[in-house]
Amino acid sequence: MAKKIIKNTLIILTRNEIQGIKALIHKIQFNTVDEAFVIDYDSTDGTVELLKKHGMRVISQSKPGRTYAMKLAAKIAKGENLVFLSSDGNENPADIPKLLKMLNFCDLAIGSRFLPGGRNEEDDQLIKIRTWANRTFNFLANVLWNRSGKYITDSTNGIRAIKKNVFNLLNIDAEGFVSEYQMTIRAMKKNLKIREIPTIEGERIGGEIGAKSIPTGILFLKYLMKEILIGKKF
Repeated sequence: MAKKIIKNTLIILTRNEIQGIKALIHKIQFNTVDEAFVIDYDSTDGTVELLKKHGMRVISQSKPGRTYAMKLAAKIAKGENLVFLSSDGNENPADIPKLLKMLNFCDLAIGSRFLPGGRNEEDDQLIKIRTWANRTFNFLANVLWNRSGKYITDSTNGIRAIKKNVFNLLNIDAEGFVSEYQMTIRAMKKNLKIREIPTIEGERIGGEIGAKSIPTGILFLKYLMKEILIGKKF
């Protein structure tokens, strides 16, 4: 029997996301990837048990942190392409095959909430603190490092696909939810090909809210300054 070729790996990141998993597990098109597994940090709400009931492989991470989870996943993944999905409801599983298809033409593919046809969860709100912050940090990344001539509209969003060798090249080390922003910045620094597709951000279903506006903004600023200082030495 011929050995199965694994090209695309789906990585689901969880921490106490049982409600999100219940809502999303049947929406994920597992037939569009060759491998799928979950990286879970210390869930205590039944998330792991539910995933295993659905036949999912679950790997426990020993240290907290989104970056650590991504790096652990990259070490385990057999595919040459990685696609990351959070399970709190904000990210659309229907984007998975679209993002992987984009990797035929680029190194990093991002689901953008700010392209025409996309939607951000704050679009219907008058005060859009997260949106304004995201757009500001996004603008700064483009001005400082983007030399491609193609403006990246959403450098911070979580749902994205990346070639595994590129992920390893970027050597991300940011804390918290800055992981994706740092990934995009370093891809810009390397003048790698970045492409976007419009994505519709859903409302949060459940789980622990990990990103508080002011502390997260300060953390983004800290790592923005770090990237300015280190240049391409990473």
